[in-house]
Amino acid sequence: MCRWLAYYGDPIPLELLLFERQHSLIDQSLHSRLGATTTNGDGFGVGWYDAEEEPGLYRSVHPAWNDRNLRDLAAHISAPVFFAHIRASTGTPIQETNCHPFRRGRWLFMHNGAVREFDKVRRDLMLEIDSDLFPLLQGSADSEVLFFLALTFGLEDDPVAALERMAGLVEEVGERHGVEHPLMASIAVTDGTKIVAVRYSSEHDSRSLYFSTDAKALKQQHPELAEVQALSDEARAIVSEPLGDMVGAWNEVPESMVGIVQPGQDEMRPFTPRR
Repeated sequence: MCRWLAYYGDPIPLELLLFERQHSLIDQSLHSRLGATTTNGDGFGVGWYDAEEEPGLYRSVHPAWNDRNLRDLAAHISAPVFFAHIRASTGTPIQETNCHPFRRGRWLFMHNGAVREFDKVRRDLMLEIDSDLFPLLQGSADSEVLFFLALTFGLEDDPVAALERMAGLVEEVGERHGVEHPLMASIAVTDGTKIVAVRYSSEHDSRSLYFSTDAKALKQQHPELAEVQALSDEARAIVSEPLGDMVGAWNEVPESMVGIVQPGQDEMRPFTPRR
């Protein structure tokens, strides 16, 4: 399985979360505490938003801990919204087009988990992708298929409903092919203005996912920490596992829930696949 993080708030250098935390994403690529695999070395990717219409994207098949270009870019790029993902393949090839995040227009998508027995259900799932989108598929990963299904079901208009329809289709097709527990997923999508994050699995025993405590509350809890006081009130991180051991900083996302990080009040509500 994989590890990922999403950030929303005032612009910060990517290196603050990728490299400089006690249990940063790069540390997790070698020493994951909560993942299905300790090492996540089958490629990585970062996506970030700036003044351009499309988000920037850098992906590589190198292990994240051994890529000098990533370290240099992370020190020089600051962004108000960014994704980062380290991959542990569940069977599809290690190639750049299978590395997350995936991009379409303003949207980024990343996933930790699997479509179980993907070889059995791949054809049926891919036939459901909109014919105008299908030629844009670049890789062979189940995660990219999930992204294009969500786009087919209206991700750009209603992300939560689109992801629920995508999950419902995967379960329906999987069950038709005799696959037990077809979907395992923690998913994040963004258009640069909000982040939608889902924790869901067919067996209701999903991989770990955490969100950071509201920045205002965190500042009150830790007035002695300058780095906490420097956070913007809107700052929020969503991560596969906590980036450190600061008391009160991290909260586990409940099973079968979707969170929306956005300007003003964030939301958390049940996630229910739609058949």
